[in-house]
Amino acid sequence: MLRIHFTAQDLTRIRLRPTLGPVAETVFALGMLGRTGSASQVRWRNQLSWHLRRPTPLTQLLTAAQRRVQAPGDLLCLIDRSAAADDSALRSAGISRRDAATEITQVWRSALEPYASRMHARLAAECDARGRITMTGGVDRLFSTLHSRIAWKSPVMEIPAPPREVFLDGQGLLLVPSLFLSPHQPAVLIGAEPETGQPALVFAAPAGAPAAIGLWDSPADSSQALSALVGRTRAAALRALTSSCTTSQLAELLGISSAGASQHTAILRESGLITTLRNRNTVLHTVTPLGMALLGAPHTERAASGTEAKEKRPEIAAG
Repeated sequence: MLRIHFTAQDLTRIRLRPTLGPVAETVFALGMLGRTGSASQVRWRNQLSWHLRRPTPLTQLLTAAQRRVQAPGDLLCLIDRSAAADDSALRSAGISRRDAATEITQVWRSALEPYASRMHARLAAECDARGRITMTGGVDRLFSTLHSRIAWKSPVMEIPAPPREVFLDGQGLLLVPSLFLSPHQPAVLIGAEPETGQPALVFAAPAGAPAAIGLWDSPADSSQALSALVGRTRAAALRALTSSCTTSQLAELLGISSAGASQHTAILRESGLITTLRNRNTVLHTVTPLGMALLGAPHTERAASGTEAKEKRPEIAAG
Protein backbone atom coordinates (compact mmCIF):
# COMPACT_ATOMS: atom_id res chain seq x y z
CA MET A 1 0.00 0.00 0.00
CA LEU A 2 1.28 3.46 -0.92
CA ARG A 3 0.77 5.80 2.03
CA ILE A 4 1.02 9.58 1.50
CA HIS A 5 1.44 11.61 4.70
CA PHE A 6 0.06 15.17 4.82
CA THR A 7 0.88 18.01 7.20
CA ALA A 8 -1.43 20.96 7.88
CA GLN A 9 0.68 23.01 5.46
CA ASP A 10 0.30 20.34 2.76
CA LEU A 11 -3.48 20.54 3.04
CA THR A 12 -3.35 24.28 2.29
CA ARG A 13 -1.33 23.62 -0.88
CA ILE A 14 -3.67 21.28 -2.75
CA ARG A 15 -4.12 22.25 -6.41
CA LEU A 16 -6.10 20.86 -9.34
CA ARG A 17 -4.98 20.85 -12.98
CA PRO A 18 -6.79 19.20 -15.92
CA THR A 19 -3.66 17.74 -17.53
CA LEU A 20 0.11 17.44 -17.34
CA GLY A 21 0.30 17.86 -21.12
CA PRO A 22 0.45 15.76 -24.31
CA VAL A 23 3.47 13.67 -23.28
CA ALA A 24 1.83 12.64 -20.01
CA GLU A 25 -1.51 11.88 -21.68
CA THR A 26 0.19 9.70 -24.30
CA VAL A 27 2.30 7.86 -21.73
CA PHE A 28 -0.82 6.86 -19.80
CA ALA A 29 -2.73 6.09 -23.01
CA LEU A 30 0.02 3.66 -24.07
CA GLY A 31 -0.55 1.85 -20.81
CA MET A 32 -4.09 0.97 -21.93
CA LEU A 33 -3.00 -0.98 -25.01
CA GLY A 34 -2.30 -4.10 -23.02
CA ARG A 35 -5.73 -3.99 -21.36
CA THR A 36 -9.30 -4.51 -22.49
CA GLY A 37 -11.02 -1.22 -23.21
CA SER A 38 -14.46 -0.11 -24.28
CA ALA A 39 -15.71 -0.45 -27.86
CA SER A 40 -15.76 3.35 -28.15
CA GLN A 41 -11.96 3.41 -27.74
CA VAL A 42 -11.26 1.10 -30.69
CA ARG A 43 -10.40 3.92 -33.14
CA TRP A 44 -7.68 5.59 -31.13
CA ARG A 45 -6.40 2.27 -29.75
CA ASN A 46 -5.85 1.13 -33.35
CA GLN A 47 -4.04 4.36 -34.13
CA LEU A 48 -1.73 3.88 -31.14
CA SER A 49 -1.11 0.26 -32.12
CA TRP A 50 -0.10 1.38 -35.60
CA HIS A 51 2.72 3.45 -34.14
CA LEU A 52 4.05 0.45 -32.23
CA ARG A 53 4.58 -1.39 -35.51
CA ARG A 54 7.25 1.07 -36.58
CA PRO A 55 10.75 -0.17 -35.60
CA THR A 56 12.14 2.49 -33.26
CA PRO A 57 14.01 2.28 -29.93
CA LEU A 58 10.80 3.30 -28.20
CA THR A 59 8.72 0.52 -29.76
CA GLN A 60 11.47 -1.98 -28.99
CA LEU A 61 11.19 -0.93 -25.36
CA LEU A 62 7.41 -1.20 -25.36
CA THR A 63 7.27 -4.59 -27.08
CA ALA A 64 10.26 -6.29 -25.45
CA ALA A 65 9.98 -9.93 -24.37
CA GLN A 66 6.59 -10.39 -26.07
CA ARG A 67 4.97 -7.87 -23.72
CA ARG A 68 2.48 -5.74 -25.60
CA VAL A 69 3.14 -2.54 -23.68
CA GLN A 70 5.09 -1.69 -20.56
CA ALA A 71 3.98 1.95 -20.29
CA PRO A 72 3.41 3.93 -18.25
CA GLY A 73 5.89 2.37 -15.80
CA ASP A 74 8.91 2.48 -18.10
CA LEU A 75 8.05 5.97 -19.35
CA LEU A 76 7.05 7.80 -16.17
CA CYS A 77 10.52 9.35 -16.03
CA LEU A 78 9.44 11.55 -18.99
CA ILE A 79 6.96 13.39 -16.75
CA ASP A 80 8.68 12.97 -13.38
CA ARG A 81 11.61 15.28 -12.60
CA SER A 82 12.31 13.87 -9.13
CA ALA A 83 15.61 12.26 -8.26
CA ALA A 84 13.78 8.97 -7.77
CA ALA A 85 12.47 8.86 -11.35
CA ASP A 86 13.77 5.66 -12.95
CA ASP A 87 15.01 5.96 -16.53
CA SER A 88 16.92 2.67 -16.54
CA ALA A 89 14.48 1.12 -19.05
CA LEU A 90 15.15 3.95 -21.51
CA ARG A 91 18.89 3.68 -21.05
CA SER A 92 18.85 -0.09 -21.55
CA ALA A 93 16.95 0.47 -24.82
CA GLY A 94 19.52 3.06 -25.92
CA ILE A 95 17.09 6.00 -26.05
CA SER A 96 17.41 9.34 -24.30
CA ARG A 97 14.57 11.06 -22.46
CA ARG A 98 14.54 13.81 -25.08
CA ASP A 99 14.29 11.38 -28.01
CA ALA A 100 11.61 9.33 -26.24
CA ALA A 101 9.60 12.48 -25.57
CA THR A 102 9.93 13.45 -29.25
CA GLU A 103 8.59 10.08 -30.36
CA ILE A 104 5.80 10.23 -27.80
CA THR A 105 4.82 13.65 -29.17
CA GLN A 106 4.52 12.17 -32.67
CA VAL A 107 2.21 9.48 -31.32
CA TRP A 108 0.13 12.18 -29.63
CA ARG A 109 -0.26 14.22 -32.80
CA SER A 110 -1.47 11.30 -34.87
CA ALA A 111 -3.54 9.26 -32.42
CA LEU A 112 -4.77 11.55 -29.66
CA GLU A 113 -4.62 15.18 -30.76
CA PRO A 114 -7.77 14.78 -32.93
CA TYR A 115 -9.64 14.12 -29.65
CA ALA A 116 -7.80 16.82 -27.69
CA SER A 117 -10.68 19.30 -27.41
CA ARG A 118 -13.05 16.65 -26.06
CA MET A 119 -10.41 15.22 -23.75
CA HIS A 120 -9.56 18.62 -22.32
CA ALA A 121 -13.22 19.52 -21.85
CA ARG A 122 -13.79 16.22 -20.02
CA LEU A 123 -10.77 16.72 -17.76
CA ALA A 124 -11.64 20.38 -17.10
CA ALA A 125 -15.18 19.34 -16.13
CA GLU A 126 -13.71 16.83 -13.70
CA CYS A 127 -11.55 19.52 -12.10
CA ASP A 128 -14.55 21.88 -11.87
CA ALA A 129 -16.55 19.16 -10.11
CA ARG A 130 -13.69 18.49 -7.69
CA GLY A 131 -13.36 22.20 -7.02
CA ARG A 132 -17.03 22.44 -6.09
CA ILE A 133 -16.67 19.44 -3.79
CA THR A 134 -13.78 21.18 -2.05
CA MET A 135 -15.71 24.44 -1.68
CA THR A 136 -18.69 22.72 -0.04
CA GLY A 137 -17.03 19.88 1.86
CA GLY A 138 -13.38 20.85 2.24
CA VAL A 139 -10.29 18.80 1.50
CA ASP A 140 -11.58 15.87 3.56
CA ARG A 141 -14.52 15.36 1.22
CA LEU A 142 -12.33 15.92 -1.85
CA PHE A 143 -9.92 13.18 -0.79
CA SER A 144 -12.71 10.86 0.32
CA THR A 145 -14.36 10.98 -3.12
CA LEU A 146 -11.30 10.74 -5.40
CA HIS A 147 -11.80 7.02 -6.07
CA SER A 148 -13.46 4.07 -4.34
CA ARG A 149 -10.06 2.39 -3.95
CA ILE A 150 -8.31 5.46 -2.54
CA ALA A 151 -8.72 5.66 1.25
CA TRP A 152 -8.38 8.92 3.19
CA LYS A 153 -7.64 8.45 6.89
CA SER A 154 -6.51 11.92 7.92
CA PRO A 155 -3.68 12.77 7.68
CA VAL A 156 -2.76 9.76 5.49
CA MET A 157 -3.96 8.79 2.00
CA GLU A 158 -3.71 5.09 1.10
CA ILE A 159 -3.50 3.91 -2.52
CA PRO A 160 -3.22 0.32 -3.85
CA ALA A 161 0.42 0.15 -4.99
CA PRO A 162 3.74 -1.38 -3.94
CA PRO A 163 4.39 -0.54 -0.25
CA ARG A 164 5.93 2.90 0.24
CA GLU A 165 5.73 5.74 2.74
CA VAL A 166 5.76 9.25 1.20
CA PHE A 167 6.02 12.40 3.34
CA LEU A 168 5.10 15.60 1.50
CA ASP A 169 6.79 17.83 4.11
CA GLY A 170 4.86 20.98 3.23
CA GLN A 171 5.18 20.73 -0.57
CA GLY A 172 1.46 20.08 -1.00
CA LEU A 173 0.02 17.98 -3.81
CA LEU A 174 -1.14 18.60 -7.37
CA LEU A 175 -4.22 16.54 -8.32
CA VAL A 176 -4.61 15.66 -12.00
CA PRO A 177 -7.41 13.52 -13.49
CA SER A 178 -6.64 10.95 -16.19
CA LEU A 179 -8.81 9.17 -18.76
CA PHE A 180 -6.32 6.33 -19.11
CA LEU A 181 -5.91 4.69 -15.71
CA SER A 182 -7.49 1.28 -15.16
CA PRO A 183 -9.84 0.32 -12.30
CA HIS A 184 -6.94 -1.67 -10.87
CA GLN A 185 -4.67 1.38 -10.94
CA PRO A 186 -6.73 4.22 -9.45
CA ALA A 187 -3.80 6.63 -9.12
CA VAL A 188 -0.12 7.18 -9.91
CA LEU A 189 2.14 9.36 -7.79
CA ILE A 190 4.69 11.48 -9.63
CA GLY A 191 7.52 12.65 -7.40
CA ALA A 192 7.95 16.04 -9.07
CA GLU A 193 5.90 17.35 -11.99
CA PRO A 194 8.02 19.27 -14.53
CA GLU A 195 6.84 22.85 -14.04
CA THR A 196 6.86 23.44 -10.27
CA GLY A 197 8.57 20.34 -8.93
CA GLN A 198 5.51 19.72 -6.75
CA PRO A 199 4.44 16.09 -6.25
CA ALA A 200 1.45 15.18 -8.43
CA LEU A 201 -1.19 12.52 -7.96
CA VAL A 202 -2.73 11.43 -11.26
CA PHE A 203 -6.10 9.83 -10.48
CA ALA A 204 -8.63 8.00 -12.66
CA ALA A 205 -11.53 10.14 -13.88
CA PRO A 206 -14.89 8.31 -13.61
CA ALA A 207 -15.51 6.57 -16.94
CA GLY A 208 -19.29 6.67 -16.65
CA ALA A 209 -19.66 10.42 -16.13
CA PRO A 210 -22.14 12.18 -18.50
CA ALA A 211 -19.29 14.33 -19.83
CA ALA A 212 -17.59 11.16 -21.14
CA ILE A 213 -20.41 10.34 -23.59
CA GLY A 214 -19.17 10.47 -27.20
CA LEU A 215 -15.60 11.18 -26.11
CA TRP A 216 -14.07 8.63 -28.47
CA ASP A 217 -16.49 9.04 -31.37
CA SER A 218 -15.06 10.08 -34.73
CA PRO A 219 -12.90 13.18 -34.21
CA ALA A 220 -14.81 16.42 -34.65
CA ASP A 221 -13.98 18.38 -37.80
CA SER A 222 -13.91 21.54 -35.66
CA SER A 223 -10.69 20.42 -33.99
CA GLN A 224 -8.93 19.98 -37.33
CA ALA A 225 -10.46 23.20 -38.66
CA LEU A 226 -9.14 25.13 -35.66
CA SER A 227 -5.63 23.77 -36.25
CA ALA A 228 -5.87 24.79 -39.91
CA LEU A 229 -7.04 28.28 -38.92
CA VAL A 230 -4.56 29.23 -36.20
CA GLY A 231 -1.92 26.50 -36.51
CA ARG A 232 -1.51 23.24 -34.60
CA THR A 233 0.59 24.62 -31.74
CA ARG A 234 -1.57 27.72 -31.18
CA ALA A 235 -4.70 25.54 -31.26
CA ALA A 236 -3.11 23.34 -28.58
CA ALA A 237 -2.17 26.46 -26.59
CA LEU A 238 -5.72 27.78 -26.77
CA ARG A 239 -7.07 24.48 -25.47
CA ALA A 240 -4.49 24.39 -22.68
CA LEU A 241 -5.32 27.94 -21.58
CA THR A 242 -8.94 27.07 -20.79
CA SER A 243 -7.23 26.38 -17.47
CA SER A 244 -5.17 29.49 -16.73
CA CYS A 245 -1.42 29.01 -16.60
CA THR A 246 1.84 30.92 -16.88
CA THR A 247 4.05 31.12 -19.95
CA SER A 248 6.52 28.58 -18.57
CA GLN A 249 3.70 26.21 -17.60
CA LEU A 250 2.27 26.49 -21.11
CA ALA A 251 5.69 25.79 -22.62
CA GLU A 252 5.98 22.65 -20.50
CA LEU A 253 2.51 21.46 -21.45
CA LEU A 254 3.19 21.96 -25.17
CA GLY A 255 6.76 20.70 -25.13
CA ILE A 256 8.16 23.93 -26.58
CA SER A 257 10.54 26.66 -25.39
CA SER A 258 9.38 29.51 -23.16
CA ALA A 259 10.25 31.94 -25.97
CA GLY A 260 8.03 29.98 -28.36
CA ALA A 261 5.19 29.92 -25.84
CA SER A 262 5.55 33.67 -25.33
CA GLN A 263 5.34 34.27 -29.09
CA HIS A 264 2.20 32.13 -29.43
CA THR A 265 0.47 33.80 -26.47
CA ALA A 266 1.28 37.23 -27.90
CA ILE A 267 -0.48 36.34 -31.17
CA LEU A 268 -3.46 34.80 -29.36
CA ARG A 269 -3.72 37.89 -27.15
CA GLU A 270 -3.58 40.30 -30.10
CA SER A 271 -6.36 38.26 -31.71
CA GLY A 272 -8.53 38.68 -28.64
CA LEU A 273 -8.54 34.93 -27.90
CA ILE A 274 -6.76 35.14 -24.53
CA THR A 275 -6.13 37.73 -21.85
CA THR A 276 -2.92 38.13 -19.86
CA LEU A 277 -2.62 39.36 -16.28
CA ARG A 278 0.76 40.34 -14.85
CA ASN A 279 1.80 40.01 -11.22
CA ARG A 280 5.38 41.19 -10.72
CA ASN A 281 7.53 38.85 -12.85
CA THR A 282 4.74 36.34 -13.53
CA VAL A 283 2.09 36.48 -16.24
CA LEU A 284 -1.09 34.41 -16.21
CA HIS A 285 -2.90 33.63 -19.47
CA THR A 286 -6.62 32.78 -19.73
CA VAL A 287 -8.93 32.10 -22.68
CA THR A 288 -11.50 34.83 -23.40
CA PRO A 289 -15.18 34.17 -24.24
CA LEU A 290 -14.22 34.66 -27.91
CA GLY A 291 -11.55 31.99 -27.56
CA MET A 292 -14.01 29.64 -25.90
CA ALA A 293 -16.45 30.23 -28.75
CA LEU A 294 -13.73 29.36 -31.26
CA LEU A 295 -13.06 26.15 -29.35
CA GLY A 296 -16.74 25.34 -29.55
CA ALA A 297 -16.99 24.98 -25.77
CA PRO A 298 -19.78 26.34 -23.58
CA HIS A 299 -18.87 29.27 -21.40
CA THR A 300 -21.08 30.64 -18.66
CA GLU A 301 -19.73 34.15 -19.00
CA ARG A 302 -20.43 34.14 -22.73
CA ALA A 303 -23.96 32.87 -22.12
CA ALA A 304 -24.55 35.47 -19.46
CA SER A 305 -23.28 38.32 -21.64
CA GLY A 306 -25.54 37.13 -24.44
CA THR A 307 -28.57 37.23 -22.14
CA GLU A 308 -27.62 40.66 -20.93
CA ALA A 309 -27.34 41.94 -24.50
CA LYS A 310 -30.81 40.63 -25.33
CA GLU A 311 -32.25 42.34 -22.28
CA LYS A 312 -30.68 45.67 -23.17
CA ARG A 313 -31.43 45.69 -26.90
CA PRO A 314 -35.09 46.90 -26.67
CA GLU A 315 -34.03 49.69 -24.32
CA ILE A 316 -31.35 50.88 -26.74
CA ALA A 317 -33.75 50.72 -29.68
CA ALA A 318 -36.36 52.72 -27.77
CA GLY A 319 -33.83 55.41 -27.01
